[in-house]
Amino acid sequence: MRHILPPELHKAHQEIREIARGYGLDTFDIIFELVDYDEINEVAALGGYPTRYPHWRFGMEYDYLNKTYTYGLQKIYELVINNDPCYAYLQTGNAIVDQKLVMAHVYGHCDFFKNNMWFAKTNRKMLDEMANHATKIREYQDVLGVEVVEDFIDRCLSIDNLIDQYSVFQQQANTQSPSLLQSPATSAAASGVKRFETKDYLESFVNPRSFIDEQEKKIRESQEKARKFPLRPERDVLAFLINYAPLENWQREILSIIREEAYYFAPQAATKIMNEGWASYWHSTIMTQHVLKDSEVIDYADHHSGTVSTRPGQLNPYKLGIELFRDIEDRWNKGRFGKEYDECDDVTRKRQWDQKLGLGRQKVFEVRKLHNDVTFIDSFMNEEFCEQQKLFTYGFNRRTGQYEIIDRDWKKVKNQLLFSLSNFGQPVILVEDGNYQNRGELLLVHQHEGLDLEYDKGVETLKNIQAVWGRPVHVMTKYNSQNKLLSFDGKEVHEKDA
Repeated sequence: MRHILPPELHKAHQEIREIARGYGLDTFDIIFELVDYDEINEVAALGGYPTRYPHWRFGMEYDYLNKTYTYGLQKIYELVINNDPCYAYLQTGNAIVDQKLVMAHVYGHCDFFKNNMWFAKTNRKMLDEMANHATKIREYQDVLGVEVVEDFIDRCLSIDNLIDQYSVFQQQANTQSPSLLQSPATSAAASGVKRFETKDYLESFVNPRSFIDEQEKKIRESQEKARKFPLRPERDVLAFLINYAPLENWQREILSIIREEAYYFAPQAATKIMNEGWASYWHSTIMTQHVLKDSEVIDYADHHSGTVSTRPGQLNPYKLGIELFRDIEDRWNKGRFGKEYDECDDVTRKRQWDQKLGLGRQKVFEVRKLHNDVTFIDSFMNEEFCEQQKLFTYGFNRRTGQYEIIDRDWKKVKNQLLFSLSNFGQPVILVEDGNYQNRGELLLVHQHEGLDLEYDKGVETLKNIQAVWGRPVHVMTKYNSQNKLLSFDGKEVHEKDA
């Protein structure tokens, strides 16, 4: 059985598990499986799961991973999934020091999966759920044909980012209210028209007809707006399509499967820097302070440096994450935070600041629990950190035809990084009206935040939404600060100023 490790690896696992627990890492049970390079490429192509629904993109991903491994361009060292128990994969043939590093790294990941609040609503039995999804979709393919089902999955996957990752933490309010039975005597009051109580002979003076007519007009306009649904803009476009699009039962179930998996993977995208930084922080701590033998130090240093190395102009989440966690630990150990420290203008005193609080380890565990990448960067990346890590913004210089450093201002570096991380760097699209112009057309709104939609991608996405909705679909957006309405009626794309 592949999860029964050889004696040397089993011993290493036992040792690393006890060390991790001693540091306070709280994990699910972790099962390590030994696989060869071909098997680990297969599992990686399926997103870390041994069984997924059949689709050509998984085959394409496997082909890419297999070729890059064959030509020595990349190699998968660790693969772990958010599940209870937690499954992780070790590649046969790797050196023992690599296997130890991976084990220590996995314990960091698993602690993060279990304790970070953004994973709290994820399905901890997703391994079984993925297998159920695969079985259901194969059944549909047997009945309807592979191409029919696969074409629909293609459309669903093109819009699987149109979800609201924060909605899992919100309780839906009950907006239904009992209807009122109206009699002629109470119809005005029940309809919302305000009338002042008075004697009958003063009615025309106190409640003039023009006043009543104006209020009735406002009520009619309000009722017209109420016909628009949803009542408020809806960010979870997939949920809206599942609830209101004219889908067949098999289509609705497949779209629900795609949406469920999108929500499962969303926290991983929202915490990539933190998750990899936390795992790297712990494999570094466990390996260097407890596990490494003298003969393994050079190999470990070589592989660890490769993990956290950063190429010019690129962002390495392992590097940024581990360095920011270390910086937080150092700052809270020395008391380099708070009003007094921030307002200190003495550069020499600031450099030598050390109140010996020793709160660093406690603080990094707190950060691991509460934050995602955006709040992590926003709360803890400061001027000293940016200067120490030599961070900068860069862009393309048309005059020289090269990418060049644009600015080293730490605030601009931080803002650009936060902008790229917000909503996974993707546009925010809201459902504005599912009965647009009272013709059952779908109106979407692009929440423009200074970045235009990529036109070609926007058009293709619009076509796929229209195929699901079945009627014309529109998206309100901006190009060059000009409001535009982009539409697709099933045949042609139309664009006009709005």
